Amino acid sequence: MRPPAPLQSRPRCLRARRRTRSHRIPRWSGCRSVGSWYRLRSGGSRAGRNGPAAREEEAALCSANGAARAWERAVAMPITRESTQMADTHRILPIDGYGIGHIDQRETPELRPGYVLVRNRASFFSQGTQLRSAFEDRKHPRPDAPRRPLGYQCAGDIVQLGVGVTGREIGQRVACMSGIERFPGEGAYHADYVVVGCGLTEPIPDSVSYDWAASAHLAATAMHAVRRAELQLSEDVLVAGLGVVGQYCVRLAHLSGARVVGWDLFPARRRAAELGGAGLTITPGEDNLVAPTREFTRGRGLDAAFIAFGGDGDETFQQILDCMKVTPDTHQMGRIVIVGGFSFRHGWAASMGNVDVRSAARTGPGFLDPYYEQGGYYPPVFTQWSTQRNLEESMRLMSEGRINVDEIISHRFPMSEAPAAIDQIVNNTAETAGVVIDHDA
Repeated sequence: MRPPAPLQSRPRCLRARRRTRSHRIPRWSGCRSVGSWYRLRSGGSRAGRNGPAAREEEAALCSANGAARAWERAVAMPITRESTQMADTHRILPIDGYGIGHIDQRETPELRPGYVLVRNRASFFSQGTQLRSAFEDRKHPRPDAPRRPLGYQCAGDIVQLGVGVTGREIGQRVACMSGIERFPGEGAYHADYVVVGCGLTEPIPDSVSYDWAASAHLAATAMHAVRRAELQLSEDVLVAGLGVVGQYCVRLAHLSGARVVGWDLFPARRRAAELGGAGLTITPGEDNLVAPTREFTRGRGLDAAFIAFGGDGDETFQQILDCMKVTPDTHQMGRIVIVGGFSFRHGWAASMGNVDVRSAARTGPGFLDPYYEQGGYYPPVFTQWSTQRNLEESMRLMSEGRINVDEIISHRFPMSEAPAAIDQIVNNTAETAGVVIDHDA
């Protein structure tokens, strides 16, 4: 079988997925026919060969076509732990059905094509997404629930590269984020070593610390939400919910030239938002939300709002609507972007006026696409604000001093005391903002 030319040398029309009548040929394989694909999968060839020679042929084809097309080879040809020369086990932070954290030992995951192995230096807690169940489990334990690992954003040094990975180097400092777990152990956990798709890593600028870079996933999530809001200079903006994503929404909206008001129950988060550019913060339940918010806008009403918390929020949504700008014919106008796991029930059309309600899904285009996560390429002329671009721009703002992540971080814990970080968040939520785990301790 004649190997195809490398992807970059093919005509542009052939760079897209090769179509066949069966549509069963993976694009990484380089095969021109279903028969060639089946021979590669079975270890044989047209001459009936199998074993090492056939695998060498398959490896050559995959290498020619790049990292994005090599990911599925992991099923047949995983790189073993012995070949990466890594320790058999390392520390990881899971949580049990009682909402209690533990330090466990786990086997270092196998490195697959299109992935990198990273020695963690810091990982960053997301209090809502990661620990929402912990609050409930401590009230209503689930004794039979298995322990589950925590975390989906971290930063560290690359120690091994999977087959086909390009654009990354051994020893490079990178921020990491999780996609969907496609094999056991994949993910940017609170663990000393993590295996993540190379497309879900981003080099860290020299002036940015591991602590700061470990929050890049949620920074990119907020950046995607701010882009969805299409803010303009001098607009009045609300951020409801001042967790880590909300904190980044405050800062990015402020950098966009907006005037920002924040709503949150907890003092530590309100203080952090004020440090990041919020001109006013209000406590729901204790203060009247609508009157001071409209006063902050000089009576004009809000141009945009971000809902950056999870759970049911019918009352909150109505309060936000009451703060939006209103036309002379009594219809509310503006944009509401939902970036948290928020749900609400409300009438539409006449009941909501002409308000645009928009969803902001995660970090932007590319997230959860196996092709992209494992090194695939989205042309920036068509997809300008991809996941990696948002990660890059988030850390560029950190490196330029335009975002100070220390304003968000309230606590740091060594990995040896990581369960205490969960206790801090659950038991003393009012005085907790961002929490970092140091994996060198």
